[in-house]
Amino acid sequence: MANTKRKDKSRKVLRKGESQRPDGTYQFRWTDENRKRHCIYARNLDDLRYKEDEIDKDKKDGIKAEARYTSLNDMYELWRDLKRGIKNNTFENYKYMYETFVRNQIGSQFIMSIKKTDIKRYYNSLVDERHLKPATIDSIHTVLHQVFEMAVDDDYIRSNPTDNVLRELKKSHCFKTEKRRALTKPEQELFLNYLKNTPEAQYWYPIFAVMVGTGLRVGELTGLRWCDIDLEEGIIDVNHTLVYYDHRTEGSKKGCYFNVNTTKTPAGMRQVPMLEFVKEAFLMEKERQELLGLHCETTVDGYTDFIFVNRFGQPQHQATLNKAIRRIIRNCNDKQFLENDNPEVLLPHFSCHD
Repeated sequence: MANTKRKDKSRKVLRKGESQRPDGTYQFRWTDENRKRHCIYARNLDDLRYKEDEIDKDKKDGIKAEARYTSLNDMYELWRDLKRGIKNNTFENYKYMYETFVRNQIGSQFIMSIKKTDIKRYYNSLVDERHLKPATIDSIHTVLHQVFEMAVDDDYIRSNPTDNVLRELKKSHCFKTEKRRALTKPEQELFLNYLKNTPEAQYWYPIFAVMVGTGLRVGELTGLRWCDIDLEEGIIDVNHTLVYYDHRTEGSKKGCYFNVNTTKTPAGMRQVPMLEFVKEAFLMEKERQELLGLHCETTVDGYTDFIFVNRFGQPQHQATLNKAIRRIIRNCNDKQFLENDNPEVLLPHFSCHD
């Protein structure tokens, strides 16, 4: 007996897996390599078969069937759960960038449907509409590139749509990387002399004198404990950093708080000699705290007895230091102009990261 070919209502012969639904639309069912059933729908047979051809192409290229139903958010969550080998504060920053700028923007799109033009359009919107700085877009791109790269490696997509997009964006928007420079010797002298000799600024002298005299990163500086310095030998032992960041991306409302990390690189574990004025700054801070009965009230990941603390006994953090620097620059330069209409040295704008 000859095989009976299945047909739709228009008498068109249907292929294996195809069928017409009661409402006149079409569907195609198939089983993937893991014996999992899938189904797609279309308004007409031509559209259905176009989708079938795409599925067949994916099969030949080894693309997973579930990729059609996997969103960017799904892939990000897989990446987030598997990511290892970076500092906690860096990872928290990556998660913050995704949750803030990606999840509700393009995160719900299926990963297979996102093309390079979509990424370009998205990055342009971050610049033109949200006015984000290049450094912020760099961080967003770092996360997205890794998420899409994992999707390529796991056969969800053929190529990474973020490849070279950031380079093109920077070129089209004429982004320029700000060059950092150290304070010149006259600028350092002006800065420290102002702090040392101005009553309302003397509070800040010890921490900024140590910063200028050692070149420590801000997290290394604020993380220093009294046990990390040897005043007799004049040695500073740098073995960790203190970081302060937002933890709310973990699904809690804990907000911002401190953590201790190892140094940024293995080479960051080092001993730094004290210049004489740095040693004097430590002694000045010690004497001030003893006079006020002030001591560290905080324990962070088992670390305590931090040297530089605020009036509540809590470690200083970079936002407070940068705010103080801005105020010091303004007041110091005003004083320079009051004393001389054309001062030889003024403080440039800088931060504790510079």
